[in-house]
Amino acid sequence: MKLAEKQGELTAQLAALKNGQDRLALLVEKARERPPFTADLRVEKNLIPGCLARLWFVAEWRDEKCCFNCDSDSLVVKAIAGLLCDFYSGHAPLEILAHDPGFLAPLGITQHLTPNRRNALAKIWERIRQFAEANAK
Repeated sequence: MKLAEKQGELTAQLAALKNGQDRLALLVEKARERPPFTADLRVEKNLIPGCLARLWFVAEWRDEKCCFNCDSDSLVVKAIAGLLCDFYSGHAPLEILAHDPGFLAPLGITQHLTPNRRNALAKIWERIRQFAEANAK
């Protein structure tokens, strides 16, 4: 499935909910289901600097595709970072680079985030973009 199709499905799923707070609550529920990182992944090199909550991020190159995973000690941060990791995982670098996460703003998710949590979202996107750029051919 291409990112444009994925975006359509995600947008429809989230738009079916009443408001941004309900959408964020759904993402938090999904974050509760994400397995936590093991101690070997909760290391300094995977820590995203500049976030109040601790946020770990791992990017891998598998089968010519980018794969992303994250964990945080904040469920909200884990939810928004996990949304981006899940959305972009399994896609080619050039497709990722051509599809920024700006489509989330009209869904009302980002407006309910504190500035620090919006910062975490921006930092995860930056890391995803950097990894895709480094692996683009």
